[in-house]
Amino acid sequence: MPEPRDVHRASTRVLSAAMVVIGVVLLAVTLANGGGPFAVGVFMGLLFVAAGAARLYLERGERP
Repeated sequence: MPEPRDVHRASTRVLSAAMVVIGVVLLAVTLANGGGPFAVGVFMGLLFVAAGAARLYLERGERP
């Protein structure tokens, strides 16, 4: 049986990757529907991508 810490790390990776995917989809849909660079969908998409990528980056850091 996996350790609880390993389950937590795996779920963090999965949810962070999902955030990146959601952000990319938001960007694609907004731009496909004629949204400009200052549209709310572009802003939200960039925030989702940045947050997901940051979580993935920080999760792979050094472990005690």
